[in-house]
Amino acid sequence: MHAHHEASSERPGDAMNTDLWKLNATELGAAVARGEVPAVQVVESHLARIAAVNPAVNAVTQLMADGAREAARTTDRRRAAGEQLGPLAGVPFTVKENIHVAGWATTHGVRAFRDQVAEADSPPVRRLRAAGAIPIGHSNMPDLALSSEPESQLFGVTYNPWDRTRSPGGSSTGDGVAVAVGMAALGLGNDAGGSVRLPAAFNGVAGLKPSHGRFAADHRIMGQEPMLASQLIPVDGPIARSVADLRAAYEALAGADPADPRAVPVPAYGPRSTGPIRVGVVADPAGAGVHPEIRAALDQAAAVLEQAGYVVEEVRIPRFAESLECYGKLIMTEFGVNWPRVRQLLTEKGAQHIDLFMDRTPHTDLAEFLRQTGVRLGIQRAWAQLLDTHPLLLGPTSTQPVPGTDVLPDGTDTESHARLMLPGALCTVTSLVGVPAVSVPVGFADGMPQSVQLIGQMYREDRCLRAAEELERHFGVLAPLDPRP
Repeated sequence: MHAHHEASSERPGDAMNTDLWKLNATELGAAVARGEVPAVQVVESHLARIAAVNPAVNAVTQLMADGAREAARTTDRRRAAGEQLGPLAGVPFTVKENIHVAGWATTHGVRAFRDQVAEADSPPVRRLRAAGAIPIGHSNMPDLALSSEPESQLFGVTYNPWDRTRSPGGSSTGDGVAVAVGMAALGLGNDAGGSVRLPAAFNGVAGLKPSHGRFAADHRIMGQEPMLASQLIPVDGPIARSVADLRAAYEALAGADPADPRAVPVPAYGPRSTGPIRVGVVADPAGAGVHPEIRAALDQAAAVLEQAGYVVEEVRIPRFAESLECYGKLIMTEFGVNWPRVRQLLTEKGAQHIDLFMDRTPHTDLAEFLRQTGVRLGIQRAWAQLLDTHPLLLGPTSTQPVPGTDVLPDGTDTESHARLMLPGALCTVTSLVGVPAVSVPVGFADGMPQSVQLIGQMYREDRCLRAAEELERHFGVLAPLDPRP
């Protein structure tokens, strides 16, 4: 293994077949659609990359080699027959272990579900395929996405390619890592409080948490529909190396879909603003302190946006502590109903995060749960008013640098658990409110990538993406890289 290198600057046409994995999704899609590179070569290049580096990072779990090769051959036949190919033609993507891919087990990382073979693609998988993309493998996640440790019972530990002793983030762990090392050009994960944005941030890539209702999803487990908080808070979202790639995935995924009644028929792009957009900077959302290097990166990002014509000023997030309490009560009350049964599917270590969360936020009675559904609406209203004056917010994805792998050391008590959760609290609150956010890398601190997030009004992912592109133009794309030994 050698140190990380810059992404290839070769054009697709003269790139060696073996180096195709270095190209971003939009570059690959364009090259395949133009007939410069066969989709079969793109897939073989990524399969070879997986064989070479997955042993070091353990991010890809179920390898879909035969299906990927077959899809690539179909793509090439369609091109030869003169058909128009989609914008993501031949682009390999990973799919988190809790999202259905037809013919493969949706394991959620646990032994109990190892034989739960999905009959149909989940809507986002189907939509990415319709844009030409090819699922190449399932990707690792903590058991049931409930632990904060980057490992599953079935597939073991996933490692951060920048530094094996640091956390790769969760819970879309494998997708963040797979995209960072070039095993796939896109990852499809989900985010209910940072689970797309944190692994993107910790691995030096970009991630999009869409608005609630923007993308169709299917989060049924063994045919069971999710309960209310699990209908309102988690959303599926893409991880990519470049913002242009996030944008291409966003365009493929957005829109109403008969498979999900929550998905709204709102255009992917809203009206262009007439004057300069006001950006509210939220440096220390929880008032718990922000690491000086992250504070410096935020200041630099704010300056870049100011150069680009945005009006930047500090703002405060409304009802922040109340939002964290509301999130905890809604989610933990639902968990409480099934926890004794669900806990049996987990190891002791896997259950620790939820046990500690429950000690801190015991599940409430029906009256309090119902009251909190009203609290959430009030918080959403306060956010809508803030975003009316400041249509974009700029804040940290995490207020602290990439933590060590042992996120919850033995003997962690409820107090220290609360503190460990605070760095990602801006992710938590935006998930509760349902607004869109894009996490984008802004260089390095202490040899590790660091990121900020741009948060927008409901269904204005387009504004988040445009501002993220300004930052990327300044800070550059950090991946792909070779895993550090």
